[in-house]
Amino acid sequence: MNRFLLLTEKNRREVAQALPGESASRKLADYFQNFADSTRIKILTCLSMMNMCVNDLSTILGINQTTISHQLKTLKDQGIVSYKREGKILVYYLTSSSINDIMLYAVQGL
Repeated sequence: MNRFLLLTEKNRREVAQALPGESASRKLADYFQNFADSTRIKILTCLSMMNMCVNDLSTILGINQTTISHQLKTLKDQGIVSYKREGKILVYYLTSSSINDIMLYAVQGL
């Protein structure tokens, strides 16, 4: 027999129903993992201000282009950034303004 200190059976059912399934939990964990790397945070911060190419990001962040490209691929695979081709240059941008909102919310809570 389970005994709860604060939960009623009704509350337990409501909470259990609200819990995300395994697939949704995994997607959320993968999504927020993108914010767990300082290089990705710096890239996202830059892209929240303006669209940039790998060379621009590399120059402003002082990080080699290979590392920037690798991190952009991770962010692109998660659907957080995308790019458009301008001649020979790929210009990266945030797919949603909510990315910046999430980062600002986190910083304000610190």
